[in-house]
Amino acid sequence: MTQTIRVGGMTCDNCVRHVRQALLGLEGVAGADVDLKGGTATLHSSRTIPENELKAALEEAGYELRS
Repeated sequence: MTQTIRVGGMTCDNCVRHVRQALLGLEGVAGADVDLKGGTATLHSSRTIPENELKAALEEAGYELRS
């Protein structure tokens, strides 16, 4: 399953790494491709990750889930 989300607050390659690590820490997420310029992340997972889980993981890492 693939989900693409918008991520706010990324400004550099370290941000990309932090966002990727935060998303990979979610249950069921096998991969995460983060696009700094586009401000998006594409998750590859075994289940649909609920918005509240995505938001919590990103906020804990210092970023925001944008709608």
